[in-house]
Amino acid sequence: MEENEILQRTIFYVQQTLKDSERGHDWFHILRVYRQADLISLSEPGDKQVIRLAALLHDIADSKFHMGDENLGSEKARAFLFSLELPLILIEKVSAIVKDISYSSNLEKENPKTEELKIVQDADRLDAIGAIGIARAFHYGGYKNREIYNPDLPPQTSMNKALYKTSNSPTLNHFYEKLLLLKDKMNTTTGKKMAQSRHEFLEIYLNQFYKEWNEFL
Repeated sequence: MEENEILQRTIFYVQQTLKDSERGHDWFHILRVYRQADLISLSEPGDKQVIRLAALLHDIADSKFHMGDENLGSEKARAFLFSLELPLILIEKVSAIVKDISYSSNLEKENPKTEELKIVQDADRLDAIGAIGIARAFHYGGYKNREIYNPDLPPQTSMNKALYKTSNSPTLNHFYEKLLLLKDKMNTTTGKKMAQSRHEFLEIYLNQFYKEWNEFL
């Protein structure tokens, strides 16, 4: 099967699977990560087919929408790629990225990272910061009916995996518990450069948020 046909089948599968997903983790999120990963791969080493397939499949079953199951995503990715009769080594590389890409899976210990995982993870993290990252954070907070901000509930900046996965803190806390930390956790030189301006936008936004919040309180 030609690589382009593999990609088109994968795109169709992901679009169908995520058509009713939470909108911060929908097809448009996947498409942004796919394109950002492709862009990063132009100046970083790695197998481009692995990178593209992993970017498309990285959120096929995000654990936070599936009862915390951290294996389901890689299992679904593996089963789909098997259905395309792809080489086993390719399937294993892609499914390993899907399993290890999440922020929470790297909280207590850094998983070993292939060049391909570094690129796809950077692309995914880029979509969590900047203007779109802010929109996604508040959308998910609304989806979970969380407070926007509560000055009596400070962020927990030293969270272990279990605490992170069960936290129901206000959305603004998430900036300090994850989003502002991502710039220094980027893997690739290209990713680090791309993250800088988005990180600065987070800081500008927070300054404006506190200014407006405190204006009449």
